[in-house]
Amino acid sequence: MPKFYEDKEEDGRACSGIREDFKACLLQNDCVVKEGKMPSQCLKEGHCKALQTSFFECKRSMLDNRSRFRGRKGY
Repeated sequence: MPKFYEDKEEDGRACSGIREDFKACLLQNDCVVKEGKMPSQCLKEGHCKALQTSFFECKRSMLDNRSRFRGRKGY
């Protein structure tokens, strides 16, 4: 569930909401907390895959010329 809200102060970067949720998901995952692994190792195992995909899509939409009319994907 997204934890980013419109009222919250943004850092001005693109895809900041998804970035924050993705970071929180990785750092609060059992793979990192209980097993003590690095977040990059947990990503390779497939944790937080949905947020990783939506963050990638948001970043990719920044390069898409059509996004000038449609707006960036994500929140």
